[in-house]
Amino acid sequence: MAAIFKLAILISCVLLWAAAVCQGALEVSYYNKTCPRAEAIVSAEVRKAVRANAGVGAGLIRLLFHDCFVQGCDASILLDPTTANPQPEKLGLPNRRSLRGFEVIDAAKDAVEEACPGTVSCADIVAFAARDASYILSGRKIDFKMPAGRLDGRYSNGTETLDFLPAPFLDHSGLVKNFAKKGLDVEDMVVLSGAHSVGRAHCSSFVQDRLNTSSSDIDPSFARWLRRRCPDDLSDTNNPTVRQDTVTAAALDSQYYANVLRHRVLLTSDAALLTSPETARMVRDYAKGDGQWERKFETAMVRLASIDVKAGADGEIRKNCRFVNYNYNY
Repeated sequence: MAAIFKLAILISCVLLWAAAVCQGALEVSYYNKTCPRAEAIVSAEVRKAVRANAGVGAGLIRLLFHDCFVQGCDASILLDPTTANPQPEKLGLPNRRSLRGFEVIDAAKDAVEEACPGTVSCADIVAFAARDASYILSGRKIDFKMPAGRLDGRYSNGTETLDFLPAPFLDHSGLVKNFAKKGLDVEDMVVLSGAHSVGRAHCSSFVQDRLNTSSSDIDPSFARWLRRRCPDDLSDTNNPTVRQDTVTAAALDSQYYANVLRHRVLLTSDAALLTSPETARMVRDYAKGDGQWERKFETAMVRLASIDVKAGADGEIRKNCRFVNYNYNY
């Protein structure tokens, strides 16, 4: 009987281990043995880029979000168009002409490949870069370990960006459903929205439903400021960007929540945080600026970067982050 019990325990452990491997279990310090300098190399490239242009840091944080919400955190957002796949995610409508930071990922990948060929995935580099950008832009207040062990995906479809990325015009209910599909709860949604304290947004993402309607709750003086920057004849070639946070534009901080309370935010999805008692309470709490939001953001970023990671036969370690390996000319 005891032998049968021990055998059952052994089988359970093996099954649990196999499930973890198949689901892509992530580990802190994953590359300590195989590429000890990997995270330091990525950090150096991110620091250099953000010093030159703080907006690139905001782009790197956004890159992780847009990667993970479509096909999981698998660097599918990095794939360039090819003859076989002319419309990858980076050319999807929400991403086209709005994503940045690709050159930083390329530089980090080149440096890591030189140190440890074929060892570090592009998906992990994207996650490390978002962590490092958060650390720098927050003035070192956001500081956390990013687990690793992701593999790179081989599939990228631009049409899926409209299916999975939260649209800027979503209301509270739509946002909650969108995040829930990715295993993120209401608190994650509110906390991650705080990334809108850095970066810019195209006029087309808010003019129609925030400025050109009488039902908007936007602060009138802020609306006037925006109208001076957004032309009436918006188009693909005439679509300026404006700062998402006009108070502390280059700092990743809790000012975003104060802006929400003052009705000085760009997107309908930002304003929607005040339309539910639960999320409005969170906004008021994070607006206090007592460090609570920064701690929550650290946890939420790790949860975000764990969505549907690839493992085993489902992924690979790309030689070049812009192409799957069978399309890359070695």
